[in-house]
This record gives sequence, structure tokens and C-alpha cells, in this order.
Amino acid sequence: MWLGIDPGLDGAIGVLREDDTLAVHDMPTLKAGAGGKRVVDHASLATLLDTIHRDGCPALAVVEAVASSPQQGVASAFSFGQCYGTIVGALAAHFVPIRMVTPPSWKRALRIAAGSNKDVSRRRASEIFPRSAHLWPLVKHDGRAEAALIAWHCRDLWRQEARAAA
Repeated sequence: MWLGIDPGLDGAIGVLREDDTLAVHDMPTLKAGAGGKRVVDHASLATLLDTIHRDGCPALAVVEAVASSPQQGVASAFSFGQCYGTIVGALAAHFVPIRMVTPPSWKRALRIAAGSNKDVSRRRASEIFPRSAHLWPLVKHDGRAEAALIAWHCRDLWRQEARAAA
């Protein structure tokens, strides 16, 4: 089993099994603090990874290696970094090997043009996973599609690493 993770509050976790079945889970979040800002729900993320782990230990997880952008404010960048760290920490606590892959790297491998909009990712995910296209029907579901694509790329990386090690 392979995990593809599109980090962020609107991100998702794609789970690709050896029989090519796919499950996608939205990043678990909750509203916290006086302002009711959304944050990653740490306990729900851990519970989700426990559930995934019970189905079999993931061979590898690929987390999209992203950074804050100059357009983000300090609080937003901190929140995003906290989300990213929570994901990596939860995977490490579940003993899941992790690889960080930049968006241009995994998109190039899946023949998605650099700088293309999120609709392109949704279309490409529907081509690769036609039976799962119902999981990302709306523009706001781009994180689900990208998590599925990253999981596909994760499996390819794992196979390449296995061949290189043999």
C-alpha cells in the first residue's frame, strides 16, 4: 500500500492498494481558538493513520514538498508549516517511510504541465482512476485528486527504489 499526501488544510491523503483500489481522505481539520480558525485535527489524523495501518503497513508515503509563498502572511505560513510538521510526525510515529517530492517533480512524472491549474490534476486523476472520478467532482476537491496522483507516483518511486536495490 502507498500513501500520497497533499498537505494543507484543504489537502488529502490518497491510499493506493496493491490491487489498484484507491481511497481518498480529506485532511482532518477542526475549528480552534477564539477566532475559530481551522487547524489539522491531530487526534483524527492519528486515528486515520491507525485505520490505514490496520489494513497493512504502507510501504511508502510521499508527501508533497511545499513551502510557504511570499503572498502568505506570517500567521498563514506558520499554520501551514504546523500542518506539514503534524503530517510528517504522524507518519514517522507510524513507522511509515517518507519521501518528499516537489510538485514539479511528481507532475512531470505524470505528464502534467508545470504551472497548470488544478482542473488539469482533476482530469489526469480521472484518466488514471476512472472508477474514482466521483471523488473529485468539484474544483474544491483538487486536493483529493492530487493526493491520488501523488499516491500513484509514490508506487512508481517505490518500484524504482526496489529495482535499484535488487
